[in-house]
Amino acid sequence: MRYEELLLKSAPTWPYKVNYAKVTEVSCDVLVLGGGIAGGWAAIGAAREGAKIVLVDKGAVISSGAGGAGVDHWQNTPSNPACKFSPEEFTAILLDLNNGDRNALTTYIKSRESYEVLLEAEKLGMKVRDSEDVFKGAPFRDEATKLCFAYDYNAKYTIRVWGSRHKPLIYDECKRLGVTMFERTFVTSLLNERGKQGAAVVGATAFNTHTGEFYVFNAKATVLSMALCQRQHIFSTELSGMRINEGPANMTGDGHAMAFKAGALLVRTADLGFPGGGGLGYPMYGVGNSGNTWYAASVVDANGTEIPWKDINGNVLNNVEGRYLPALGQKLFLTGDQWMGGNRAYSPPRPDTNNPIYKKPFYTDLTSMPEHERRAIFGLMVGQEGRTLIPVYYNYTQAGFDPDKDMLQNYDGGASGPRVPTWLIPRGGGLYADWDLKTSLDRLFSCGWQLFKGGCHANAATTGRYAGRHAAQYALGATLPAIDAKQVELEKARVYAPLLQKNGMEWKELNAGVCHVMQSYCTPEKEPEVLKIGLRWLDELWKSEAATAMARNPRELMRVHEVFNIITNGQMIMESCLAPMKKNYWETIKLDGGDPQLGELSYDFAGDLVANYKSHNKKWLK
Repeated sequence: MRYEELLLKSAPTWPYKVNYAKVTEVSCDVLVLGGGIAGGWAAIGAAREGAKIVLVDKGAVISSGAGGAGVDHWQNTPSNPACKFSPEEFTAILLDLNNGDRNALTTYIKSRESYEVLLEAEKLGMKVRDSEDVFKGAPFRDEATKLCFAYDYNAKYTIRVWGSRHKPLIYDECKRLGVTMFERTFVTSLLNERGKQGAAVVGATAFNTHTGEFYVFNAKATVLSMALCQRQHIFSTELSGMRINEGPANMTGDGHAMAFKAGALLVRTADLGFPGGGGLGYPMYGVGNSGNTWYAASVVDANGTEIPWKDINGNVLNNVEGRYLPALGQKLFLTGDQWMGGNRAYSPPRPDTNNPIYKKPFYTDLTSMPEHERRAIFGLMVGQEGRTLIPVYYNYTQAGFDPDKDMLQNYDGGASGPRVPTWLIPRGGGLYADWDLKTSLDRLFSCGWQLFKGGCHANAATTGRYAGRHAAQYALGATLPAIDAKQVELEKARVYAPLLQKNGMEWKELNAGVCHVMQSYCTPEKEPEVLKIGLRWLDELWKSEAATAMARNPRELMRVHEVFNIITNGQMIMESCLAPMKKNYWETIKLDGGDPQLGELSYDFAGDLVANYKSHNKKWLK
């Protein structure tokens, strides 16, 4: 009996018609894998070039993605008419902020094009300006353009937007442009030319998480636009309020794992530099954090004493307006998603919460702030961000929270929220890409958080549109490549294998086991002998528990393969952690014949930013 027939006979009761034996082949010019903010804009950018686009996402494209369905502030817009700095000056500042430890290529692309993308979003229907003059006269409003700014009101590099409908608008534009969308479809692998690891990418395989139907996608160019892994160190679906500090729990590093197995070059995957919370966390941006969405909210201590704000020179700021202006001798200050540590010269003003004279717990106090600031923080910033609209703005309001009257307990007075047990996740690691945002593999492009040193909503939108148009330009001059049938059949057998397991390990237990290994052996200290033990544990997991992983329906099958990707990411991270650190270089990793090969990439790999940008974008320069 063929294995497809065995699978059909073993299918449990399921609300959808299951057909594991069905194989659908789809061809296109540009295949976009991942339908979040970056993937959606990649599809739009490619479709506008006249290419035939297929977009695949494991969720519903109208609301999927790590960036949330909406956005409240748009970063890196130095080309807006009110900003004090040019894209070149602002890029130089960001590189200086991190002492060069930043992807200069994507930083410049974002600085150069993010305002242009924002204007396109405005044309799609996203509200970008205070057109009703609600904030007329506010210090953060530019009267000429009616744009409202966040953080540094002098530099004006971040624009406040009413972006809660950003994702649905992207979805509508994709439909209008004729993009073919495969939703609830889990991508399992990238296909290489001749089935050879490291060769050009010619498509991908996937299955439908409702029906189990198998897909083979064949494309002239592919754009990979998935997110990071958020279930590497902490995961439990049994803990109430399960969430991860930097995104939803279905971010499992699928794109990173697939690209790694296909032979692509990844950069800085050992970067475990951002804290990720588990089930003990609180709603994202829901504790009055003064460093991002709630900037620069007043803070009081347990006795009701207002905690003063100080600038980088230690001067006490006597009014709220001073919190939004750079200190004497300071070019500008950076906060929000721009602030990734680094040079103190760009530090923002902060409340003096480390002073022991103030008694905890602290409370965020919007009641004492000017009305325009109070409304901008809770009504606009919190009310429009995709990750705060429902869990914070709606739920808090329904529960009776009134920013005109009530204070909000602020667990540590700073930017990160409550201090709970956390582990570190690989925020900085991702794919290498050149000035076309093409990866080390021919025909494979990348954008958003799939790239190394990526981040923020505007970065996803800007690099997405950029990668999409370059992928389309490539595809329109190429022929459809052949797919290796043997590689497809091997992948199909691998994908469906968990359905044949009857008494094996379930995905939740396997995920918990991986987390235990990562907690024990992949720590911030990165001790070589400890890491090597961790790698042996993961190798044993593959040979034992993972080999018995079971699935009873297409949805569980997706969860199992997510955990498989988490294991792959764990191996990649720990292997990268073993690489020697070299000043002004990042470590790199790729698979070559199944063995991980470590290398290095210079901080200045992007070369002359202006010259390279112009030479690769002649067609689109105005």
